[in-house]
Amino acid sequence: MNSELKVALIQCNLVWENPQANRDELERRIHSISSEVDIIILPEMFTTGFTMTPGNIAKEEGEKTVEWMYAMAEKKNAALVGSIVFEEEGCYYNRLWFVAPNNKISSYNKRHTFTLAGEDKVYTAGKNRVLVNFRGFTICPLICYDLRFPVFARNTVDYDVLIYIANWPEKRIVAWDALLKARAIENMAYVIGVNRTGTDNLGNNYTGHSAVYDVLGGSLAFSKANTVLYATLNKEHIKTEREKLRFLGDRDQFTLEE
Repeated sequence: MNSELKVALIQCNLVWENPQANRDELERRIHSISSEVDIIILPEMFTTGFTMTPGNIAKEEGEKTVEWMYAMAEKKNAALVGSIVFEEEGCYYNRLWFVAPNNKISSYNKRHTFTLAGEDKVYTAGKNRVLVNFRGFTICPLICYDLRFPVFARNTVDYDVLIYIANWPEKRIVAWDALLKARAIENMAYVIGVNRTGTDNLGNNYTGHSAVYDVLGGSLAFSKANTVLYATLNKEHIKTEREKLRFLGDRDQFTLEE
């Protein structure tokens, strides 16, 4: 069991609805990671941008991207995390993939589809959270708009890390900053947020603000630039602060209805 988890966050511009161009650019950035890391995290819909026209994307691109993620995971001996447009049985999903180098693959369908952009009319919403056990850490990966719903993210199972991948625009970036830190504090877990940069074809501007927070809300990494951010998560930090403060022991008990 690892006592540390080293993470790399790739924050970059995305080419609109062009999976091959985005894979090529992200592959270049992944190969630029010279230090050993355990997890490489990409933005939401990293092959297309936040498109509401998934029919423009060939169905085979979904499987092709998952295969690409596995190839990158094997080369870097690190898990890759990110979401893509994925078509299955006639439905479109904003599906997050957690692809580990041991050929273990987990997926999560975004539960809270973004009604303001009409995502709920185009993509089928998921129902359940997914927990991934990887190198001694329990990880809960979520997507963008999920960040606004703390009940769904509530740490009732003592996970160690909460990941949010996003296309979160500049005009609401204050909320992104505040909510990421809040999720860390209230759940006493590391929180990682990975956003994109640039301007999409709908005119939305993105300014990054990818970040990593510790269990007390302390900042471990933050940037607005096109860059790769790094952070090291420490298992002992989680254990020590939870035993000392014991806030999770006072949490409310509840069940979440579908």
